[in-house]
Amino acid sequence: MAPGLLVGEAVEDWTGDALFYEYTAAADPIGNGSITRVPIVRFSPGLHAGGPTRVVPLDNAAALGVDYPATSPGLLAAFVVLEAHDSLRTTPDATSELYYCLAGQGTSSFTRSDRTGPTSSGVLTWRHGDFVTLPAGCTTVHTAGDERALLYRVTDAPLLNYLGVTPTHARFEPTRFDGAEAKARLAEVQRDPASARRSRISVLLANTATPQTLTVTHTLWAMLGVLPVDRVQRPHRHQSVALDLIVDCAPGCYSLVGSDVDDNGDIIDPTRVDWESAGAFVTPPGMWHSHHNESGQEAYLIPIQDAGLHTYLRSLDIRFVAAGD
Repeated sequence: MAPGLLVGEAVEDWTGDALFYEYTAAADPIGNGSITRVPIVRFSPGLHAGGPTRVVPLDNAAALGVDYPATSPGLLAAFVVLEAHDSLRTTPDATSELYYCLAGQGTSSFTRSDRTGPTSSGVLTWRHGDFVTLPAGCTTVHTAGDERALLYRVTDAPLLNYLGVTPTHARFEPTRFDGAEAKARLAEVQRDPASARRSRISVLLANTATPQTLTVTHTLWAMLGVLPVDRVQRPHRHQSVALDLIVDCAPGCYSLVGSDVDDNGDIIDPTRVDWESAGAFVTPPGMWHSHHNESGQEAYLIPIQDAGLHTYLRSLDIRFVAAGD
């Protein structure tokens, strides 16, 4: 009779998934093609034209090589169309949701389930120009008023998908940023004589819950900016991905995007991205980009980035060409 195994003697081999690479073969997965670059992508306002009530994801998953909706590796943008008096329910696995009202008015009625605290609920009323941020755990019913409403929405759901996690508790309270106040604050900045020397004319959204990063949520960064007539915002770059929403512009507004700048601070062999009102585009991380207004009227834009996370990680690395260049 074979002797039995004593407790603790059986050893399982867990090395089946282990791999080893010579350093230069794996140190740059983008360079060797293991992972794709974030592409420059435009999303036309035609995506949200007409009915019915729906969410239109700005999905770039195929280019990013993932099996879940994503506009960038960490963020998912979408247009939310609400026909008059219609409602739509959202329940994302995300730590942050940001909405900007492009048209109309309505309400967002949320119920928040916090695994570390009691369930709560509330109603946010919004109108054209308002921003709303919602934290983790929100099931929300968005309802339009007497006319069609259009919202632009960004969440960090792809980041959580990649990490394989679900949020446990809210990091901030539901918050509305009044659009009229935001526009007034922007006008103040624009009237300041020093604005002519600044790289951009804008206001950043922030929250009392983010005193370290000074961002709209702990993962998201958002800016309301104006590009005056005949103005050029000189090239700059950062390691966060920008999901750029064009609020309002006339033909003749565009961005130039490229990998390098010359000795004069101009982008070498840039890709031109023409702006469209109520359209959006993706500016990849690490690429130089400049904004140009040759339209004859002011233009307004809202870049939303994963820069809250990058700021906390100390990896944002934002750079500008010299002001005198």
